[in-house]
Amino acid sequence: MVADFDTIDININVGPQHPSTHGVFRMVLTVDGELVRDLDAVVGYLHRGAEKLLENQDYRQGIGIQDRTEYLAQFPAEQSYVMAAEKLGGFVVPERAEYVRVICVELNRIASHFMFMGAYGTDVGVFGTSFIYGFRERERVYRFFEELTGERMMYSYFRVGGLAWEVMDGFEEKARALLQELKRGINDINGLLTRNEIFIARTRHVGEISAERAIEYGLSGPVLRSTGVRWDVRKDEPYSVYDRFDFDVPVGEFGDCYDRYMVRLEEMRQAVRIVEQALDQMPKSGPIMPEKMPRMLRLPAGEVYVPVESARGEYGVYLVSRGGNHPWRCRVKSPCFTNLQALREMTVGEYVADSVVILGSIDLVLSEVDR
Repeated sequence: MVADFDTIDININVGPQHPSTHGVFRMVLTVDGELVRDLDAVVGYLHRGAEKLLENQDYRQGIGIQDRTEYLAQFPAEQSYVMAAEKLGGFVVPERAEYVRVICVELNRIASHFMFMGAYGTDVGVFGTSFIYGFRERERVYRFFEELTGERMMYSYFRVGGLAWEVMDGFEEKARALLQELKRGINDINGLLTRNEIFIARTRHVGEISAERAIEYGLSGPVLRSTGVRWDVRKDEPYSVYDRFDFDVPVGEFGDCYDRYMVRLEEMRQAVRIVEQALDQMPKSGPIMPEKMPRMLRLPAGEVYVPVESARGEYGVYLVSRGGNHPWRCRVKSPCFTNLQALREMTVGEYVADSVVILGSIDLVLSEVDR
């Protein structure tokens, strides 16, 4: 007599210490054999009250909190925060400072994307070589930033009104030399991964999401543009001096893991174009802060929201002031938190082995998600 067996779904914990996850994050997968039937994303392990901390710091001290909220693309986080304060206070940033900010932000974007490339090649299981390539180029950028700011990661270099101090001697020459090295690094990653059969098999048509659903979820950055939606805050809501540069907004077709990789790869090339134009246009001399800037900044009452295009999408800072030297309320719009909302839809119906590949393609920074 043959016994009847019931098929049951099994729950699998991936994280919060699993070596394949990006940061302290937990996925609870409901699986039927090798297929994912449901996914529950568990966040909050890195929550430290960053927004409340910002409300108890003056406007200069708060810049350091922003660095630690987005620790892979710190300059866009700094930029959004100081631009919000500048908008409240009515400060006009000197032109030279604006160009230096753009150069820092775009080099930071390249460094962040190299981190993604290095880790993602390892996630997919192609080569450890991608990790070496990615971190080699990221290190070049970090050395440049260390000479400029004195720090490798937590820069606190932007200030409300401009910059903390003047750039180092030979800034332009060193930046141009860095760009030449980064171009070679981009070509190395491209040659290693883009046409690799294993990489394509693991990423093409895996974790797809449509443009319509991406918009409904409120996705932004490379995750949104991989679906074919050509939305970039630098182009569609220009800020700083981005309207002076000629650059393209790369998009994908299928909204899958491969397209998310390709969009970031092309974004690095476009970031190089922007930095080259910024170096050409940047005034050779001039102030980096407005005249008669007060030592202790006190902003008038009001509220403002300022978004920027970070490496992961629309990073925005909402400030409410009631006067005084610190915000009354401060909220951060996290592109990673928003993009994470689509993880379940991307993963359900895929193989368990692909869940980490899909998670990696979103390029999360968990300290930004949890704040």
